Amino acid sequence: MPPTSPSRLVGQPLLYAISVFASLGVFLANAEHPLSSSSGTIKGKQPIASMLRACQDSRLTCCVNASVMSGVITGPHFRKYFNEPGPVEVGTMVAVLEIGAFVTSVAAGQVGDIIGRRGTLFSGAVVFAIGGAIQTFTPGFWVMVFGRIISGLGVGLLSTIVPIYQSEISPPNHRGALACMEFTGNIFGYASSVWIDYFCSFIDSDLAWRIPLFIQCVIGAILAIGSLVMPESPRWLIDVDRDEEGMRVISDLHGGDPEDLLAKAEFQEIKDRVMFERESGEGRTYANMWKRYKRRVLLAMSSQAFAQLNGINVISYYAPRVFEEAGWIGRDAILMTGINSIIYILSTLPPWILVDRWGRRVILLSGAVIMAVSLGFTGWWMYIDVPETPKAVVFCVIIFNAAFGYSWGPIPWLYPPEIMPLTVRAKGVSLSTATNWAFNFLVGWMTPLLQEIIEWRLYPMHGFFCICSFILVYFLYPETKGVPLEEMDAVFGEEELEEQLEDEASERGSLLSQQSSRSRRGHGRNPSKGLELARMNSSAVEGDNPGALPRRPSPVVHSNGSDDDDD
Repeated sequence: MPPTSPSRLVGQPLLYAISVFASLGVFLANAEHPLSSSSGTIKGKQPIASMLRACQDSRLTCCVNASVMSGVITGPHFRKYFNEPGPVEVGTMVAVLEIGAFVTSVAAGQVGDIIGRRGTLFSGAVVFAIGGAIQTFTPGFWVMVFGRIISGLGVGLLSTIVPIYQSEISPPNHRGALACMEFTGNIFGYASSVWIDYFCSFIDSDLAWRIPLFIQCVIGAILAIGSLVMPESPRWLIDVDRDEEGMRVISDLHGGDPEDLLAKAEFQEIKDRVMFERESGEGRTYANMWKRYKRRVLLAMSSQAFAQLNGINVISYYAPRVFEEAGWIGRDAILMTGINSIIYILSTLPPWILVDRWGRRVILLSGAVIMAVSLGFTGWWMYIDVPETPKAVVFCVIIFNAAFGYSWGPIPWLYPPEIMPLTVRAKGVSLSTATNWAFNFLVGWMTPLLQEIIEWRLYPMHGFFCICSFILVYFLYPETKGVPLEEMDAVFGEEELEEQLEDEASERGSLLSQQSSRSRRGHGRNPSKGLELARMNSSAVEGDNPGALPRRPSPVVHSNGSDDDDD
């Protein structure tokens, strides 16, 4: 990767340009998920649609690849080319992407720390484009499966690193809005893929499925090329002692003036935090992360787990079927799904303004309530099974998608990189992203079975999970609105732990001083040397020694905007 160079754009134009461009990463991921209504348009093929659910919404996560596949797999030319594949073959083609994504989402934490956020973004885009090319020009089934695995590897890297990169370049008062813009790009990818499926359905040849697959290659290539000129995360640069480059990026984000006081203050705050974590002996391994930040890791993972358990997969699966039951058949069903996707996009716009005003908790709590009610009514309408049921469920689906789009869609991707400290941020977010993929796979494969066993009760069951998520957020999720990343310890009440580490260092210095004093008396050592050792120990305790634990660098800014000085 070339070194970070000054950008022509500076300040907010640079910040928003980066945000919009980085959203291509999740745009790609969601286009790879089979969300299109065409998965339910083949009569007698519901098992195939059920298998498609295995790759449904990884945040509806890396968009273009997913939804494209739903229309592709059920198209007549695709099915003819692959000799009418059965449910097992179709399910394999779809689900292997998630296997690849799960693997690299776990590894992305280590990769992101080694080659940087920008390098990981570039690598993910290249791998994704290669996988898409293999799928586009596939000569047969197993080559298609191989291409899907390769694309999945790229999706895992992109879906992990984009939220990290986004959070690390964003100022506290705009961090939520920028992350929500990223999610809008994600859903825009989903909607784009649905409309691509719709227009390509008019093509009477193999190009009907090859063109949609090729489009994802083009977007992947654009992202890869663009990542070469994007600035690196300043926090990663400072963490690897590339301070000059880090300061340059920070000054660009603050308007381009290297003498800007706010830019200098932000640089110093990040540097102080890096030095504290480094000199306190805080390890970067998964084991050390789990030992010290267990609560944060569990909260990050739970947010992604409930993003899946709250029913988005199930509702998205039912939508195409209910559109058919309401009278929209074949291509018209795809058209209805496209219209629904536009409403979905619109629902992701309010958080741009609200997330940094209301905060994360209010949005998650309100979304959980609306989703629970929508799922409850969905199950009820299916239970009574009256002529109005199809249209009523269409309405419930739209309300549910809108609620998910403004709450449990974007926030679980914003929250984990916010709450994890810099030293283990990539690893913590990789675990939360892997949780998303794992539960996405689990829910996708369990849904067809549960629909057969418990039927309409499946929807209230996911409504119950929405209630559980409400309780979890209400009692356990702290608000992170407006809090600088370097000051999250105060939000989690972990300042006392840092003070304990400092006190332990002081005690070690005192013990060393006493031991040296006894050694002088017992062995008749040179008093001047003993005095010098005592001074060194005293200096270490006071924090003058470069090897001593640094004091916590800055006052805490709480979510209500008040400042607390260190005790």
